[in-house]
Amino acid sequence: MDDKDWAKHAKNVLRSELTRQGVTVRELARRLDQDDKILANKISRGKFTAAFMFQCLDAIGVSEVRV
Repeated sequence: MDDKDWAKHAKNVLRSELTRQGVTVRELARRLDQDDKILANKISRGKFTAAFMFQCLDAIGVSEVRV
């Protein structure tokens, strides 16, 4: 896979976990104290650090993810 594929995969994993936990992007933004539109764009692009992804997963209560 190339970088574009990995970015898409990361975006899909994060979105799937948000759905599984029943958390909206707006709610995630509130939990992370971030602007919801900026956060939605960041997730939509799929270009974010592993640290950001772990921060999001922790904020929604996910401790394990299948890759």
